[in-house]
Amino acid sequence: MSIHTPDIKRVTTHIIQEMKIRGEKISCLTAYDYSMAGIVDAAGVELILVGDSASNVMAGHETTLPITIDQMIYHATSVVRAVKRALVVVDLPFGSYQGNSREALNSAIRIMKESGAHAVKLEGGLEIKDSITRILSAGVPVMGHLGLTPQSIYKFGTYTVRARQETEAQKLLEDAKMLEEVGCFSMVLEKIPASLTKKVSESVTIPTIGIGAGQHADGQILVLHDLLGINKAFKPRFLRRYADLNGIMTDAISNYIKDVKGKSFPNEQESY
Repeated sequence: MSIHTPDIKRVTTHIIQEMKIRGEKISCLTAYDYSMAGIVDAAGVELILVGDSASNVMAGHETTLPITIDQMIYHATSVVRAVKRALVVVDLPFGSYQGNSREALNSAIRIMKESGAHAVKLEGGLEIKDSITRILSAGVPVMGHLGLTPQSIYKFGTYTVRARQETEAQKLLEDAKMLEEVGCFSMVLEKIPASLTKKVSESVTIPTIGIGAGQHADGQILVLHDLLGINKAFKPRFLRRYADLNGIMTDAISNYIKDVKGKSFPNEQESY
């Protein structure tokens, strides 16, 4: 049942901030196309991320690295056309902001102008501070991303939990405070210990959005295809599946094939 009603105003970064102050949890999901984004938005989530995870779930790549900014704009434009209420955030893809703040600004401006999205997301802390501040200086809202940063997978060499050691945990906390200080409106905390998520969330005034980071984040995000059970191979500990669309879709398509081969589709009522 949809909880979307016409009198609900569009979610903004200010509303996300107010939700943290009130202690109201923020619901977030990914979306990559018009049809699915419309369903997600109508269901009532506050934030939709057009994630570079499209590289995996939509294009079949092993990592998020291959997706280009043109492809991200294509997905973001499709999502924005469908969304009436949620705040739409778009990932800046690998190679579009690291090490060059001017290129980072150009990338962010392209996404905002060409897709109509409401904010961008960047992975990393102090090492990308210049890129973040330059984007913010142009009036573009920025969401940070700390912990497991998939664009750095070849540096880490594994998708295991990050910041278990004190040194890395302390750096993550310092990076989180930096993201707040420079003006990010929120941050994703991915695959870190729940105790560290609690510490970060209590140390910053901007909302934290967790994925595999425990219940103490101000909000939660999952990849839509994982939540719906479309992608059955991905089975991390943090994922709760709310449906088995893989099974439902497989059965539906199998029944269609059977009806076509059995000559029961189309019948007289389905013909002109």
